[in-house]
Order: sequence, then structure tokens, then C-alpha cells
Amino acid sequence: MIDEVLLTLGVTKYGKRVSNISAPMEICNSYLPTSFYSKSFIVSPPISSISLSNAFKPTKRFPSLTISRKCHQFSHSPRKLSICARASAAPPATDVVKDPLPADLVVEESQEPNCRVRLNVEVPSIICDDCYKRVMNEFMKKAKVPGFRPGKKVPESILTSYIGKDNVRKAAVEAILKRTLPHAMSSIEARALKDSIRITTTFAEMEKTYSSLNTLKYDIIVDVAPEVKWVPEDGYKNLKIVVELDSEIDAKTAAERELKRRYKALSTMRIVTNRGLQIGDVAVLDISATTVEQDGSEVKDVPAAESKGFQFDTEDGDRVIPGFLDSIIGIQAGETKSFPLVFPDSWKQEDLRGLPCQFTVDCKELFYGELPEMNDAIADKLLSGCTTIEQVKESLLKRCIELEQTAKDQATDNAILDQLRKMVQVEIPQTLFEEQGRQLYGARLLQIQGNMKLNEEQIATLSSPKAVREYLENQWENIENIIKQNLAVGDIFKRENLQVSTDEIVKEVENSVAEFRKHKQEYDEESIREQVQEVLEGAKVLEWLREQSDIQYVTA
Repeated sequence: MIDEVLLTLGVTKYGKRVSNISAPMEICNSYLPTSFYSKSFIVSPPISSISLSNAFKPTKRFPSLTISRKCHQFSHSPRKLSICARASAAPPATDVVKDPLPADLVVEESQEPNCRVRLNVEVPSIICDDCYKRVMNEFMKKAKVPGFRPGKKVPESILTSYIGKDNVRKAAVEAILKRTLPHAMSSIEARALKDSIRITTTFAEMEKTYSSLNTLKYDIIVDVAPEVKWVPEDGYKNLKIVVELDSEIDAKTAAERELKRRYKALSTMRIVTNRGLQIGDVAVLDISATTVEQDGSEVKDVPAAESKGFQFDTEDGDRVIPGFLDSIIGIQAGETKSFPLVFPDSWKQEDLRGLPCQFTVDCKELFYGELPEMNDAIADKLLSGCTTIEQVKESLLKRCIELEQTAKDQATDNAILDQLRKMVQVEIPQTLFEEQGRQLYGARLLQIQGNMKLNEEQIATLSSPKAVREYLENQWENIENIIKQNLAVGDIFKRENLQVSTDEIVKEVENSVAEFRKHKQEYDEESIREQVQEVLEGAKVLEWLREQSDIQYVTA
């Protein structure tokens, strides 16, 4: 602040005159303890804005982080456990030395909803006077007052006149805040969430109080680490989990389907047919779907059920909506068929479940492929390195068994996490909600950017405050559920005194760093280490829970 005031007066440490520079009320970030680090004393920018360019930087999101299979549940979503595994609040800044005060502050603490604490801080006049003296001493050292040699003591009245009363008052108020804030936060710094501090009293109000009473009063709002309550207490120790497995992940079925797909890809000729569609044929279809309101007043399109130029292999009839294949058997090229179907309650897209639709199918083309004989001569074409059809089948089955186990583990972890979420009662601080929301939205933007090239206009639209705000509103329940799961996992890790070995952390960090270097991406090794530890701790909890739980598997 003092340097900024001198800049306004046209004085710099580099001997250049700078004019028309205002003195913003912003405290030096390096002064504040890391446990309640704040980018600015004024309320930071709202969650409703996000920088898309930052979201795409690997140094922030770690998309290349490579974690072993046992951590799969947590590694697929960057920073997913950033609020849970070790502690929800930043550790106290024990290395920050508070500047001693000549008197005690008067601090009243009151609890507010959603893990928010309000601190009413009153700074007595003796502290204000001491801070004022320090400010004047600094001005005296740095200001070049006409008629006085550098370092020469300047009468206070002359110095104040030269600097300006308003500038002196602003500098004094800022110095008082800067010096007293760490002391004011002492009672809650161990619980305070990073970047959550807000001084709600305006600077103008503080100036007015200081000018008239020679004291300073300000209010602080800060989010603190939430407390997790289990219902029932310790209920996580004896979980009874029912895991529904999709029949499609059956290894044998998947291997047979993959072999058939590879075999059909060897078709040497596409033979167009004018006969009606039969099993074994491939049809090129334009599909549209509509649904009618119950009162028949309005017909609505169902975009999620529409497709243009859809190449439908009749041997994959079990992968489309039940009744679809039967409804189009016999259709000819150039023919249109319309028929009603209802999406089953088990359909993957939740918004389509149970929805009755009127489908219209235009058949653009019918063909079948001329395939080579299924013998050992084509084994290498089906799977490189294989010399017999039997080897192909064994290799594909082995791969599918591995995928089946991965899917089974994933489904188990998801079922456990869902159960944990239902067993915890916790107030969610706004800071955690916004952080998790930013991470999810950033991950979504990364996915969009990976699937398609966005132009500047699209990027601006997707990163607008309105887009982020709407996302948070629409995903409110999902965001809260993820936070509850994360907090539950972190609480179990602490309660059960689980440990992650240093060797595991070092190994995973090395793997991740190697991945960044391979792709010539910038990275922050300390941040990678932090994320790796969070991921490993989460995986350790799930491993422990799987051993403790009664798990039953059923096929959907």
C-alpha cells in the first residue's frame, strides 16, 4: 500500500514518474497464512465464472495422471478426492509467525449454517496507534519530501500533508487488517477451508470507524471443515451391498461378440440386396422418434432416440430397444415403417426410461457381406500374432475376462460409495460445493474439447458465467452426492488409521511425471504428489471396505 501511494505521488524505486495510478485495497498475499490464504481482501470472483483456457491446462487438471488399476475408481475423475482423504481443511500454518500485538483483539465467534463461521473483530485503539506509527515510519523512509534529505526525519504534519490524509488513512487501515487478520483467525485456522475467507465489512465502513473512533471493526465469514456424522454410527463397518452387473459385461458373451465383429470386418465384398431385411443383413437407416403428451395436445421430438445413416447390423438386435428388430424385419430399401415402442425401465439413458415413443424408420440401403471361410488361415487377420482360430478365441476371452473383472470392481466400488453417501449426515460448505462444481464442469469441458474442436465463440459460450451457473444449478444433487462420498471416504481413512506407503506414492508420482514428460506437458510435481496421495488413500479405503462388507452380485 505504501509503495502504491508513493506511485500515485509520482515516486518509484526505479526513479521513474508514474501518474494516475490508484491505490487498490489489496493485501500482499504472501503475508497471509496458507490455512486461510485469500486472493484478495474483497470477496473473490463468484463461482459463476470459469476460465476455459485454464481448465484445459494439464498442470491444473492432471489428465495424464496414471494410477494403477486398484485406484481406478478415483483416477478417472481428476481431483475427485481433493476434499476428503487427509483433511477437509488446510493444516495450520505453523511456519507463519504472527506479528505480536500490543494488546488483545476482541473476537466474537458465531456459527452459521452450512459450516460457516462469522467472526466479529474489534481492534482496540492501542493496536491502531501502533500500526499508524509503523505506516508513518515507512512513509518517512521511502517518501522523497522536497526540502528534506533522504532518511531525514520529516515532521508528521508535513509528511501527512505531502502524502495526503486520505492516503495515510487508507494505508493505516490496510496495515491494521494485514497485521490483525492472522490473530483474528487463530481460533479457527486449523478448521478453515483454503480460499474461503471473506471480509464482509466494506473498506469505506472501516475507514469511517477508524477515522471517527480510532478503532477498527470488521466481520469475517469463513467456511470450516464439515463434521461427518454416521447413521448408524460405525455403520460402514458391516455393509451389505447388492451389486447389479450388466449382462453385457459377461466375458464369454463379450468375447463371442468381439470375434463376430472382427470376422464380419473381413468382408471382402458388400452385396446390396433388394429383398426384405433378414437376420445377418445390415441396414442403413434414418430413425426418428416422437412422443405425444397424455392429453394428445403436443407432439415432441426425442432427439436422443434419433439417428441419421445408422448402420444397423441385425445380429446386434439385442443391443437396441426391445421390439425394434422385430418391427423392421422384412423392410425393403426405400421403404418407411412406423411403430410404437416403450423404452424399458433398465435403459441406460435415464431420461428415456419408460418413455413411450412412435418410431419412424426410413430404410436407405440393405446389404450383406461376403465373408471368407472361418479357418486358421484368417487367424492373424482376426488377431495379430495368432496362428489358429482357437488361439484367437482364447486371447479374446482372456482380454474380456480382464475387462469383466474391471467392470465388476468398478460396479462394486460404485455400489459401496452410493451406500456410504446414504449413511452420512453432513453440512456442505459453499466453498466445497463450488470447488467440486468447478472440477466437474472443467472435466466436462475437457471431454467436449477432446471430442470436437471448439472455436473461440463456442469456448466463450461454454465458459460464460451463465453456463457455469446453470450447470451448478442442474447438477446440484449430483455435486452434493459426490462430496458426501468423498467426505465419507476421508472420514473412514482417518477413523481406521489406514496408511499408504511412501513407496507406493513415490512409484505413482514417478509414473505420472514420466507421462507428462512423454507428452511434453508442464507439471507441478508437488501437486501431482498431493493428488496421488489422495487417490491412493481413497483406493485404500475401498479395498478395506470390500474386505469388511457382505457383497452379493446379481445380473440385471
